[in-house]
Amino acid sequence: MLTEQSSQAVEPGRDGWLRHRRKRFALWIAAGEGIIVAVSPDLTKWTVVALAALAALVWMLGRNSNSGVLRSILWIFAVSELLAALLVLFAVFFKWLVILGLIAFAVIGLAILYFDRR
Repeated sequence: MLTEQSSQAVEPGRDGWLRHRRKRFALWIAAGEGIIVAVSPDLTKWTVVALAALAALVWMLGRNSNSGVLRSILWIFAVSELLAALLVLFAVFFKWLVILGLIAFAVIGLAILYFDRR
């Protein structure tokens, strides 16, 4: 069966529909979770990392399920949580890069002032 949105064949039933759209769902969920974590003081970065570990474990346990819908839902859960954890790690890493850059600029500025011999 072909959909109006694309020319790729989609398997019939709920599983085919979900499998066809699971990457899109995972990306949107991860983006939404990243925004919520960025603006919410209650949800910490460690909560996202713990959920990602839990999601990976649940996916490992349920990936051989007979239900295609369950496999797709677990895949979406695992991928969205792992992407959200990557967003958190990038935010922490780049925050430290910015701090180190500011420290380097301050040290260079102080060195220029110190070695200025006018």
